Amino acid sequence: MPTPADTAPVWVHAVSLGETRAAQPLLRALLDEGLPVLLTHMTATGRTEGARLFPEAIASGQLRQVWLPYDFPGATRRFMRLWRPRCGLLIEREIWPNLLAAARKAGVPMALVSARYSASSLRQAARMGSVMREALGGLDRVLAQTPQDAARLEQAGAPTPIVTGNLKFDLMLPAAQVQDGQSWRARQGRPVISIASTREGEDAFFIDAIKRLGGAPGGPLFILIPRHPQRFDEAAALLASAGLPFVRRGAGGEPGADTAVLLGDTLGEMAFYYAASDVAIVAGSFAPLGGQNLIEACAAGVPTIVGTHTFNFQQAAEDAIAAGAVLRAPDASGAVEIALELLADHSRRQTIGEAARAWSASHAGASARTMHALAPLLR
Repeated sequence: MPTPADTAPVWVHAVSLGETRAAQPLLRALLDEGLPVLLTHMTATGRTEGARLFPEAIASGQLRQVWLPYDFPGATRRFMRLWRPRCGLLIEREIWPNLLAAARKAGVPMALVSARYSASSLRQAARMGSVMREALGGLDRVLAQTPQDAARLEQAGAPTPIVTGNLKFDLMLPAAQVQDGQSWRARQGRPVISIASTREGEDAFFIDAIKRLGGAPGGPLFILIPRHPQRFDEAAALLASAGLPFVRRGAGGEPGADTAVLLGDTLGEMAFYYAASDVAIVAGSFAPLGGQNLIEACAAGVPTIVGTHTFNFQQAAEDAIAAGAVLRAPDASGAVEIALELLADHSRRQTIGEAARAWSASHAGASARTMHALAPLLR
C-alpha cells in the first residue's frame, strides 16, 4: 500500500490508555492543520480511547488506527515499508531500539514527545549499555516535560533535548461530562470522595480504610475507580467480601441512601467522576507503581490527594504540592482521613480547589510549543 509523499501520515504512537489521553491535544493540533494521522497502540484500552476521542477524523479517513508490531527487526521494517510515514512521534517514553533502527533505515525522522525519563529509567538505560544509547541517539527531536527529564535524557544519550512541557496540561475536560458530573453530585445530597485510578493491591487498602473510617450509613459516598477494566470484577468482589453496600455504574446502578461505594467500572468518564467529587484521591501512588495523572483532577478544581510513590509524575507532584494544589498522604488510610477532614472544612477545600485549577492553567501551552518544535519534521 504505497503512500504518496503528499499524503504521507504523521505517525503518532500512543502505547496505551494514558498515552492516548496525553496525546489528545497534539493529535487535535495535527488534525486541525489538515495533516493525515496514523495512530498506533499496543493495548485494547488505548485503541478504544483513540476511537472514542476522534470518531469524526476516523470516519473521514484523516486519522487511521492500527496496531504497532512488537519490536522485532522484520516486523518493524515491514511497518515502515507499508505506511511510509513522514515522521514518527513517540509519546512520553516509548523507546524501542529495533523500531528506531528501522525508522532510520527508512529515512523516517523520529521524535520523542512530552518525554518523561525517571532516575530509574536512567539506571535501566545504563544497564543496557550501548543499545539504549544508540536508540536515543538516533532521535531527531527530543521534547521533554521538565528540565529534570531533559537532563536525564541527555545523560542517557538523547541529542539536545529541549523542554516543551507536559501535554496533559492542555487536556480540555469534556464540558458535557463536567456538567453531567456536577448535576449527578447535586442529586446525591451528600459529599462525594473519588478514589481514582487504583492499581494492583490498592483497592484492598482503600476498601479497608472506607470500612473503618467512612463507610457508615449517612456518611460520604465513595467512588472507587480501578485503572484497568480487567480489574473491575476483582474490585467488585473485594467490596462484596468487605460487606460494603455498593452499586456498579457500568450496570446503570444509582446510589441509594445506604450505598457506601459507587464502583466506577466505566472507561472514558474521568471528567465526570472528578466533576462529581468534593475531594479526589489519585491512586497508583499508594504502592510503588509511580502514580497516575493528577493533572486532570487539578484541572477540574478538585482538592487532590496523592500518595508517596509519584515518581512517574515527580516534578508535577512536587510543583502542585508546593503550589498548595495537592496534598500528600502516607498511605490509603491517611488519604481517606485527610479527605474526611477536608469535607468538614469548606473554606480549606475551596482554597485548595482554586489553587489546583490555577496551577493547572499556569502550565498550559505544551501542545503549541510542541507543534512549533516539530514544524521541520511535519513539513
